Amino acid sequence: MTTTVVGFDQVSKSYGSVRAVDGLTLTLYPGQTVALLGPNGAGKSTTLDLLLGLKQPDSGTVRLFGTGPREAIVAGRVGAMLQSGGLMDEVTVAELVRLACDLHPRPYKVSDVLSRAGITQIADRKVDKLSGGQAQRVRFALATAGDSDLIVLDEPTTGMDVTTRQAFWATMREQADQGRTVLFATHYLEEADAIADRVLVLHRGRLLADGTAAEIKAKAGVRRISFDLSDGPVDEASLRALPFLTRLTVSNSGSAAGSGHTVRIQSSDADATVHALYGGGLYPRNLEVAGLGLEQAFVAITEAEEARTAC
Repeated sequence: MTTTVVGFDQVSKSYGSVRAVDGLTLTLYPGQTVALLGPNGAGKSTTLDLLLGLKQPDSGTVRLFGTGPREAIVAGRVGAMLQSGGLMDEVTVAELVRLACDLHPRPYKVSDVLSRAGITQIADRKVDKLSGGQAQRVRFALATAGDSDLIVLDEPTTGMDVTTRQAFWATMREQADQGRTVLFATHYLEEADAIADRVLVLHRGRLLADGTAAEIKAKAGVRRISFDLSDGPVDEASLRALPFLTRLTVSNSGSAAGSGHTVRIQSSDADATVHALYGGGLYPRNLEVAGLGLEQAFVAITEAEEARTAC
């Protein structure tokens, strides 16, 4: 039987009249790398707070490894890297990491933790003298100071440069390959697309989509159409009248004549849209039809939900 790492069962949490989490049910399993996505106010931070026992649900249950969150954390089964909460001042990086290792029931060697987080060279630096990216790496070191089974990361690569981000995610993939579950919330959707085995999309506290990045893209039910139009004015009204159109942008293509245009369309039925394009007497050049990227699919899914709930 597959072990359940995280289980939310009809969990809800409100702040006054605002329902931050609304009947959330989900299950996470060992070895998964899971991205938690959602627009601002979607309930991501509250979901992580409930998972870590920092807040209590109004209804429903949250279980980690079959126990309550606090029991799992005390047992050293969870490591967390949160945006909120500062680091201790007036101590060095090495002293802070050593403290985290001393407090963990299954600690790693301090030198190994420093090396894994890429902060060995700043081990003697005071924590309050760190850059934003360096502070993020220290938070990561604290989250991985011991042999935890679940690693929870809230916007982990904020402030990191590209090289550091790549090294960070390589380390996270190693953690998952060793059977640990990695759950991270991020605004960098390209990270979710490249890293996550599974993507969860929250919207107004509800789970709107759950699947691989490819499945999330397919769920959007929208494809991209792009093409160039010859020099001359563009009849945007005719383009907007194309069937199954969900989004349209027209820009100057930068042609030598200076009046050519590039058209980008999102359509819920690309075949019908392209057929109508030719049927309307337009003659597109460099026509391309492709699926959405994860970011575009995310926007399409959440906008569709907004439109549905507004009705």
